[in-house]
Amino acid sequence: MDKQQNKFELVSKYQPAGDQPEAISMLIDGLNSGMQKQTLLGATGTGKTFTVANLIEQTQKPTLIIAHNKTLAAQLAQEFKEFFPNNAVHYFVSYYDYYQPEAYMPTSDTYIEKDASINEKIDRLRHASTQSLLTRNDVIIVASVSCIYGLGSPVEYLAYHVLIQVDEAMTKRDLMESLIKIQYERTNADLKPGQFRAIGNKVEVMPISEEIMYSVMFDSGKIDKILKIDAVSSKIMDEPLNVFIFPAKHFMTNPDRRENAYNAIETELKTRLAELKKQGNVLEHERLKRRTNYDLAMMREIGYTSGIENYSRHLSGKAEGEAPDTLISYFPHDADGNPEFLTVIDESHVTIPQVRAMYAGDQARKKTLVEYGFRLPSAKDNRPLQFNEFQDRIGQQIYTSATPADYEKENSEQIAQQIIRPTGLVDPMVSVKPITPVDDYPGQVQDFIAEALAEIKRGGRVLAITLTKRMAEDLTEYLIEKGIRTKYIHSDVKTIERIEIITDFRKGEFECLVGVNLLREGLDIPEVTFIGILDADKEGFLRSETALIQTIGRAARNVDGRVTLYADRVTGSMERAMGETSRRRDKQLEYNKKNGITPKTIEKAIHDITSQMHSDHDKAVKLDLDTELAKFTDLTPKKRETGIKKLIKEKEKSMNNAVKELDFETAALLRDEMKALTRMVEEK
Repeated sequence: MDKQQNKFELVSKYQPAGDQPEAISMLIDGLNSGMQKQTLLGATGTGKTFTVANLIEQTQKPTLIIAHNKTLAAQLAQEFKEFFPNNAVHYFVSYYDYYQPEAYMPTSDTYIEKDASINEKIDRLRHASTQSLLTRNDVIIVASVSCIYGLGSPVEYLAYHVLIQVDEAMTKRDLMESLIKIQYERTNADLKPGQFRAIGNKVEVMPISEEIMYSVMFDSGKIDKILKIDAVSSKIMDEPLNVFIFPAKHFMTNPDRRENAYNAIETELKTRLAELKKQGNVLEHERLKRRTNYDLAMMREIGYTSGIENYSRHLSGKAEGEAPDTLISYFPHDADGNPEFLTVIDESHVTIPQVRAMYAGDQARKKTLVEYGFRLPSAKDNRPLQFNEFQDRIGQQIYTSATPADYEKENSEQIAQQIIRPTGLVDPMVSVKPITPVDDYPGQVQDFIAEALAEIKRGGRVLAITLTKRMAEDLTEYLIEKGIRTKYIHSDVKTIERIEIITDFRKGEFECLVGVNLLREGLDIPEVTFIGILDADKEGFLRSETALIQTIGRAARNVDGRVTLYADRVTGSMERAMGETSRRRDKQLEYNKKNGITPKTIEKAIHDITSQMHSDHDKAVKLDLDTELAKFTDLTPKKRETGIKKLIKEKEKSMNNAVKELDFETAALLRDEMKALTRMVEEK
């Protein structure tokens, strides 16, 4: 399949300023001279994302951007979408809302089965990512560390696509069989991504990566017409001559290889059972024999079994110990396997340690499962990449961080500094107040409440940073009791919900956001004017010099930003963090004075990546209303109001009819149109 050839085109009303031109020039020179590892040391608010966008435009290379958590990855994806509206920018993170891996604890003889909840919307975005990488050259993927985990082979994934084109000799049955082979499900109900249905002389299919529908019509043993249809409003969007449908699963296996894989699993089982018998491990022997034979029977019968990923080495044809295919495998490589893309590791001081730790943790769990007869030894090859494998596969790297760790400092061939903010914004003023009550001082929580109320009265937003998830939840409840509209986020809050909470916070739907460490690196919330860091003197990972500098930086995007560290003593980390903040502040003030710059709060449009996940319904509502309200444009206000009221009654009747016919999708559309029309009348 030939790829679309498009150029990266950076769209922005800004030009590089401050330290940005020098940093861009330095990093581009490094890339052109073949440097493999460089660091962009950029203070908070200096425009590191804009600098990276300029690098992408100048190098014209597909780019992988890795962030250390899903929320930050979502924010970065939205920012790069705004910089590159005409190119493919995608979001690739773990599709689990909840994930409990299979595990065994010998000390208590406790076996925990794998339990997971897959988010279908995120799965759709993952497929959109891999399909773009295989079909076009102008692709930016913003990913979490999940990108180093096993994914199906790109060769097999590409080989199993179905090409549907007008005038092709194909029957309805042929198409349905082809779709089933690539893991699409047949349904008679409303379509979801990865499903198809047959109606009369046509087949309707919804690609796994989209929420639109293709209606394929047949006549005389060939494809007569293809319609691209909005799945919500049923409006025809286009009439393409051909359509590519990619597999509904990333793991695809050739039928011939599948039988070889089953034979290889049986051979490995026989060898492992002999070992366990020789060791006298009767229980483990029987357990492994029963579980593996059951899995084999299921795979032969229906092509799938729970935990099938544990057999991925055999199913993919990989050798023992060979690295798995991952998202990185879908990026372009030359004939010798050398990477032909750019990798940016955002907030590298956190992301790199994450990447390094993944393999060891995974292997420790798998080793126990193998030892006690729950899995074959080959299950250990269903794993994330080792750090050296990751390094070998990603080619040229740019590390970005306000606080690079020792790894970046020691391994980078050069470090470009970006301290000056083009906006003139200075690092916030930092004060220290006690945790415990003293004389008339009420203690950290009561003082934070007083500070928060003062900021909210002035129209600002506030962050509270706690040490634990429980503290975040308890503080949120207490602040609500005190009349402060508050929400919390931490790792137990689902990915999509976290993003929506931050978006609502920026919109002003509540004034205080409480978090643990998700509110540190990279999150861009320019509306924040005050941050209270509770228990700042509790030395450790969450109150280290790096963590404090990063957290303080969240207030550096607003001209009124300030921070209070609540501490009964000034720790070494606090002292160093305040010293570095003061150094950067002085440097920025000097630059502002020299260039006559008056600091201005960053103005940033409020968007989030979830808009592309659940906005189709809203778009359909707006489209229908715009069309129907157009006929009232030239009427007097009174006649317009009368017309809208009549329209509401018509829609209510249509909604009731839709409910009677069990057409709940149409009913929901009409319901929301009625709500919008009613609001218009009430606002008059």
